[in-house]
Amino acid sequence: MNVSRNHFSRREILRRASCGFGNLALSAMLAESALADGLRVRTSPLRARAKRVIFLCMSGGPAHLDTFDYKPQQGKSPHAGSVFDFKRHGESGLWVSELLPETAKHVDKLCVINGMYADTGNHAQSFLQLHTGERLRPRPSMGAWITYGLGTENNSLPGMISLNTAKPSVYSSAFLPPVYEGMPIGINGENMSKATIPNIGSDHLAPALKRKQLDFIQEMNHEHLAGRLHDARLESVIASMERGFRMQAIAPGLLDISNESPKTLEHYRVGRNYTVGTSRASDFGRQCLLARRFAEAGVRFIEVNHGSWDQHKSHRRDLRANCETTDAPIAALLGDLESRGLLDDTLVVWGGEFGRPGLVPGNKKDETGHNPHGFTFWLAGGGVKRGYVHGSTDETGARAVEGKVHFRDLHATILHLLGLDHEKLTYHHAGREHRLTGPKGGKVATGLVA
Repeated sequence: MNVSRNHFSRREILRRASCGFGNLALSAMLAESALADGLRVRTSPLRARAKRVIFLCMSGGPAHLDTFDYKPQQGKSPHAGSVFDFKRHGESGLWVSELLPETAKHVDKLCVINGMYADTGNHAQSFLQLHTGERLRPRPSMGAWITYGLGTENNSLPGMISLNTAKPSVYSSAFLPPVYEGMPIGINGENMSKATIPNIGSDHLAPALKRKQLDFIQEMNHEHLAGRLHDARLESVIASMERGFRMQAIAPGLLDISNESPKTLEHYRVGRNYTVGTSRASDFGRQCLLARRFAEAGVRFIEVNHGSWDQHKSHRRDLRANCETTDAPIAALLGDLESRGLLDDTLVVWGGEFGRPGLVPGNKKDETGHNPHGFTFWLAGGGVKRGYVHGSTDETGARAVEGKVHFRDLHATILHLLGLDHEKLTYHHAGREHRLTGPKGGKVATGLVA
């Protein structure tokens, strides 16, 4: 079942309007309608526990056994397990690695899924499946599907924003109408302190003159559209021009964090230099802070990306570096969301495209591979159980054995928490109905829902 839209189309407005294109007020109204058409807020068909999603994507495959899935070595025969120390934390007593001391302070907010699994250990395919549900062909991203289902609470901003990525699969709308395409900010490791929305700046005209200029251009655009029915791409371009005008007023202020307190900047570790395994300052804290600001502004889906978890050699050193870089900013984000009353209706998701085989504690080997058969994600806020572990891997962390959650099940669960039925959120394309969870479907992991 497609998402219903009970309103006049732009073409219907054109047919009913008597004043034609000569009236600039009509042009502005049509531009407004173009935005409302796809991105207007829609009521969730199911009970919605979350309004928005922040996805903390750890690209490359975090080592689950040395972060959240504690596998102590037992018995006399050496076998793979956790090579870093773990301790229980919080009232829940969840195990967390010594590498994540700040996140451990928020463990009672986490719902840890230790029974994740995927179809392949190939980075590109599993990363694509994580984001789109399909591992072989381009498909709409999770954020695009969610925006298609729910719209956005701020029509001056995109429904989805992706921070620090060069992979279109993260934000692509594919065969969905282009209005649901995400906005990438800070591409391919670009320094986030200098990152801007492409072509957003326009200082050559005063706002009132820019409005008149856009009205004139949009008048011609709508004349061009009138003879091209059902041209979704052209309609989307017209709508995006109006949204772009509005973004000029709001987006630069959201990207400018100079009004944040020194205490807040320190909590997020903005500009902090890290020396373990890297010689550059990290932008991850800035990404997390921007994610909070975009969530407050009404963006429906925000993805924060941190790469370099593909650690085959120097596992201990590089894992320590990645955890040191991400630990405090993630903790700051969780604390900030809760203190501002946002965590209850914001679903935070942490994880990567797969996990990693365990090392044998005590030996001199320091290399890991890929493990799609069992790994860890965690969720927080947005209607999930707090201080809870869902599922488990076997004694060496090699394979999920209880409470198994596939990417399709994760997608179904995220949609469910947002009040969307993954079986009914469909779009007709190439002769059949498509959905995020694909023809094989998914299953909502009801055990982790509060």
